[in-house]
Amino acid sequence: MDGLVLKLLLTPALITGASLAARRWGPGVGGWLVGLPLTSAPVALFLALEHGAGFAAAASAGIIAGVSSQAAFALAYAWVARLALWPAAAVAGAAAFACGTLGLRQSAPAALPAAALAVAALLAALRLLPPAGPRRDGARRPAWDLPLRIAVTTAYVVAITAVAQELGPQLTGLLTGFPIYGAVLAAFGHAQEGPGSAAGSLRGLLLGLFAFIAFFLVLAALLERAPLPAAFSGALAACGLVQAGMLPVLRRGEPG
Repeated sequence: MDGLVLKLLLTPALITGASLAARRWGPGVGGWLVGLPLTSAPVALFLALEHGAGFAAAASAGIIAGVSSQAAFALAYAWVARLALWPAAAVAGAAAFACGTLGLRQSAPAALPAAALAVAALLAALRLLPPAGPRRDGARRPAWDLPLRIAVTTAYVVAITAVAQELGPQLTGLLTGFPIYGAVLAAFGHAQEGPGSAAGSLRGLLLGLFAFIAFFLVLAALLERAPLPAAFSGALAACGLVQAGMLPVLRRGEPG
């Protein structure tokens, strides 16, 4: 299947599933689901197919490092959301992500040190995140809600893979980690149900990112040592185990 066609089919399916789950089970579950590498795993697959396993392995280390920037995004968005509307919160989150990315661009850690830094950042962010609080129920969603979510996320996946060769593997990895699904869920939840919904989504996102780290840590180790299907299968298995372990933690923190 052509790479562009695969991107145009896979990405909408993933964001649709996460959005519908958030509506059914709440913003925390939606955020927990988008903490999975829903954008980054397809990007890594396309990088391996288009640029080779070595490029994708190096990008995977950058993606792991970018988790620290995702934690910064979540903190900045959640705190600003308590005082301002979603555009200001989104700008604050994006600025925090950019600052984190600039700092990591200078250090370029390998996969294992990057994972240790990322886990520490997630633990700190979970401790510092404001409480989810109440959210407005019964918000009416416009007809363009889900199509716009699909359009934004698909455009990001197509764009980042199109310029990967020019950016290089490390910067591609760092930018791939931008929490586009998490940002979309938080912003839509914030606009429709209030800042409590955004904070719930972001807490779920942070918990989901532990599985995200496991996925790319295994992928970076296997890409140049195993066939592509085996590398991604091993990464998915590690991701699933960690994600399942995070679900009880998510449930304990959900508001009644």
